[in-house]
Amino acid sequence: MSLAEVIKQEARALGFDAVGIAHVSDEQGTADPGGEQSPPAQSPFLQRLLDRLTDWLQRGHHGTMGWLERTPEKRADPRQVLPGCRSVISVGMTYLTEHRANEQPGYGRVARYAWGQDYHKVVSNKLKQLEARIANLAPEAHTRSYVDTGPIMEKAWAERAGLGWIGKHSNLVSADHGSWLLLGEVLTTLELSPDEPATDLCGSCTLCIQACPTKAIVQPYVVDATRCISYLTIELRGEASMISPDLQPGMGNKIFGCDDCLDVCPFNLRAEPTHEATFQPSPVSLAPNLTELSQLDEQTFQTLFQRSPIRRAKIHGFRRNIAIAQKNIRHSSTPQPLN
Repeated sequence: MSLAEVIKQEARALGFDAVGIAHVSDEQGTADPGGEQSPPAQSPFLQRLLDRLTDWLQRGHHGTMGWLERTPEKRADPRQVLPGCRSVISVGMTYLTEHRANEQPGYGRVARYAWGQDYHKVVSNKLKQLEARIANLAPEAHTRSYVDTGPIMEKAWAERAGLGWIGKHSNLVSADHGSWLLLGEVLTTLELSPDEPATDLCGSCTLCIQACPTKAIVQPYVVDATRCISYLTIELRGEASMISPDLQPGMGNKIFGCDDCLDVCPFNLRAEPTHEATFQPSPVSLAPNLTELSQLDEQTFQTLFQRSPIRRAKIHGFRRNIAIAQKNIRHSSTPQPLN
């Protein structure tokens, strides 16, 4: 069994549902007459990553997420994150559960990934264990792991490692796990046998584009974050006036994130529920009572969501989202005049 296969076996033993390996660059350095090895040239793949990111940033689709503007060259090239990086080990954990959200009037909606405990900690702990096992297998190797926390274009690397393809909603889609994979990666200086990149199976389907209530998917594979409900309810700071009145009705009862473009993906019909206990929903995330949550103070908010990704919205953003959801619910229940 090759080292790559052993590492993938170890990853599965730790609870990862998907694992694959990608080469960082297909271009190798060349030796000069003095015997020194020159740095690898920029490969076409890395250049495409940089071009895609640069174009997206130039369009202003990142909104107030200023950290994405910093050193895009580093974000597009793992060798600038981990010197000597040769391979990326991409992993995925499914977070789908068998539960259904409470859609009765007066309740909000939370994105599925935030129903349970903060996945960053869960996946990160497993990645640290995987790094330790790699160190035992190959003591000379250097590694670095991330879970949506570092300057890594993780969906692109997951696609290159064969975990799935980037769909028209810009999220990863797996033929086996649908749209419900949380991603992480280990960068390593090891030269590991790569997997075949995934093939885009979206075909002519546009269900995700049609499902987006704020028309954030401005063209296939391109999302304008400034229109995306996940961005509006999580990353955007400020009062309700920061959100365009044209977008607020489309937010409906969503108070943290959005699953609309994911819910309609046909590949979700094949997805199996997760075995990870920490991803099971809490009562408040499955059935968020808007009236009760609107009355939370700072201390209660921190206590209630101490292990939840919902903390990222902060109390002020959470209250704003709740107020918009309550307004939308009132409006939807008010009889509209006949034309």
